[in-house]
Amino acid sequence: QVQLVESGGGSVQAGGSLRLSCTASEYTYGRYCMGWFRQAPGKEREVVAINTKYGGTVYADSVKGRFTISKDNAKNTLYLQMNSLKPEDTAMYYCAADGGTPCTGRRDYAYWGQGTQVTVSS
Repeated sequence: QVQLVESGGGSVQAGGSLRLSCTASEYTYGRYCMGWFRQAPGKEREVVAINTKYGGTVYADSVKGRFTISKDNAKNTLYLQMNSLKPEDTAMYYCAADGGTPCTGRRDYAYWGQGTQVTVSS
């Protein structure tokens, strides 16, 4: 059972940047889909970006061109670089992993981190 620990959230003004990190307890390349999800108060959890088992990336339309997901396989760490942040990006951000397929089009990942809060003020 993979364990995930996130870090890097915080408060920033609109237009600013943050980088989230998620360190997994075991090697993930070729074994786990990994992704970033977010949930704002009163809203459903939504996919932000996915890193597939072999390094492909998929983004939600709302973050394309602003966010970049990447993974350092040697460090078992997933990143989310968030630029040009908007107030509507305010949410709890979660890292997740799943050994099944497909990696995209689903939110029922098996393993989740504790979440890290991102707050963007206008």
